[in-house]
Amino acid sequence: MRSTSVRLLPILLSAALGTGQVMAALPPPEDRAAILAMQGEYAVRFHFQETVPLSPGYEARQAKDSGAREVVILVEDSPTKIVLQHLLVSPKGHVTKHWRQDWVYEAPERFEFVAEQTWRLRPLAPEETAGKWTQCVYEVSDAPRYCGTGAWNHKYGNPTWTSDRSWRPLPRREYTVRSDYNALNAENRHTITPFGWTHEQDNTKVRREGERTVGTLTREFGFNDYRRTTATDFGPAYRYWQATAPFWAEVRARWQAALASGGLVLDTPVDGMPVIEALFELAAKRENGDAVEAGAIDGVFARHVRPLAAAEATAQR
Repeated sequence: MRSTSVRLLPILLSAALGTGQVMAALPPPEDRAAILAMQGEYAVRFHFQETVPLSPGYEARQAKDSGAREVVILVEDSPTKIVLQHLLVSPKGHVTKHWRQDWVYEAPERFEFVAEQTWRLRPLAPEETAGKWTQCVYEVSDAPRYCGTGAWNHKYGNPTWTSDRSWRPLPRREYTVRSDYNALNAENRHTITPFGWTHEQDNTKVRREGERTVGTLTREFGFNDYRRTTATDFGPAYRYWQATAPFWAEVRARWQAALASGGLVLDTPVDGMPVIEALFELAAKRENGDAVEAGAIDGVFARHVRPLAAAEATAQR
């Protein structure tokens, strides 16, 4: 939506609702423009480097560098919510659905990672979110990963959003090589640049037992640099999304319903592969033009996703 439309929206809503009804606050147009600027086609560099050892005898692991070609597609755009889907394209044109980021202005709640494969929905007080956006990040299967809340800063010419600190699960890049920690305490920063945008991470690697911290290993700096490119054919990604978007919309609705109960527990190994593989197989059917019955998606959730309240009740018996 153009900034002019955003400025006119309070007037239009006031006429539609009547003067006796209170309207939700609308975000600054420049905030929305910054988030929407993350759309596009990118060559991406990923860099992660451990910096400050926090445990006696701990030795920093080798830095990790990798790259990818990634397109960011707009999925939803309303005055107070923007949804962006990332899709990876390999040199041979293979498409992999990647992470998703949802942005909500003055969000009333967010999910939080609280224990192994466990997320809890937490209400947010108005004073926590006034003038702020909550970004929630989702797995390739659209399962929850983490959320952060913060304000956009436009003072210095390059819009920058900085989150509060929050918990997130073990990163996928370390599932198969690390067992000495199981959570990150992290702060995110997104900056819009002349070349695209960047995603900085201030991570602390931690061992947790449930919601209790039992050890802190090291700090880590993460830097993901998204630079616009015209050197890659992203046609396969657009075709994939055109064919599968309705399917993934159904999947997102199932996850939202599962979280709405107060939270959820994934009954899978830490990598979540049973859910990822099952949903990707169904998406491939849809991509090939085959029907996918709603019961097939429900079956995946019935096997692997449990309401948090039910899981906590079982654990207390």
